[in-house]
Amino acid sequence: MQLIATDLDGTLLNSEHKVSPENEQALKEAVASGIEVVVSTGRAYFDVKSIFDQLGMNTWVISANGAVIHDPSGQVYYSASLQEEKAKQILSWLEERDYYYEVFTNEAIFTPNHGRELLAIEMDRLKSANPKTDMTVLKQAAEVQYSQSGFAYIDTYEDLFREGQELLFYNILGFSFLQDRLKAGWEMFRQDPNVTLVSSADYNFEIGSKDASKGQALTRLAERLGIPLSNTAAIGDSLNDRSMLQVAGVGVAMGNARKDIKEMADQMTLTNDENGVAHMIRQLLNID
Repeated sequence: MQLIATDLDGTLLNSEHKVSPENEQALKEAVASGIEVVVSTGRAYFDVKSIFDQLGMNTWVISANGAVIHDPSGQVYYSASLQEEKAKQILSWLEERDYYYEVFTNEAIFTPNHGRELLAIEMDRLKSANPKTDMTVLKQAAEVQYSQSGFAYIDTYEDLFREGQELLFYNILGFSFLQDRLKAGWEMFRQDPNVTLVSSADYNFEIGSKDASKGQALTRLAERLGIPLSNTAAIGDSLNDRSMLQVAGVGVAMGNARKDIKEMADQMTLTNDENGVAHMIRQLLNID
């Protein structure tokens, strides 16, 4: 094995959204063994960097669901952004319908000033419709969104298209706790041949360029490093990981992965709260 690509949320990060000491040690053991460790996530690059700076590690990073690849020094190796008009179309649709959204760009993650209010309204609607709704789960899901680094706040998506702006639109995330609104988002964008539509969690849908997916990015990076895909492994838990697990020589599903991800993976490891990444790495490296 020459390269291991790992997802972050639900995979390398535990339910406290941290890299456990066991996972950190296993990553460093892999690097010491000559393995190229790659982070592959739906998050923004600067968010990944804030996590890995704490570990004292510089790795290749595939971010925004494959829209951007940064080398270990932090330089952009590859990027695939949405066309400006396509980004406008998507954001107009989301804003007109009062979705919470995040716009992943080369400068920041832009989100509405009243975004938290939008999600609070949805939670109140769910609680009113079903008093037995577990609000703890919903609040935790919202906190995952709020905990990212690099946010900037806007009054309207039109602020992103002012004269003089030179933004690259890597990924647009729509978020809702309401299943009918999630379904509407999928139905709106799933047939568009110019975008890639995936999900990284229960309450979102994420839209990127047709040239952006974790699988495409891993293929590009392996070629850049001169590593056959047969000598790569990838590990993840969600729909946005599917393409990466498909192209890797060994696709590994987390114990907490979605059922369909487990079914298509080559192997399965422990959950993210059981240090599943460390378990997988040590199996691949034959470390006891």
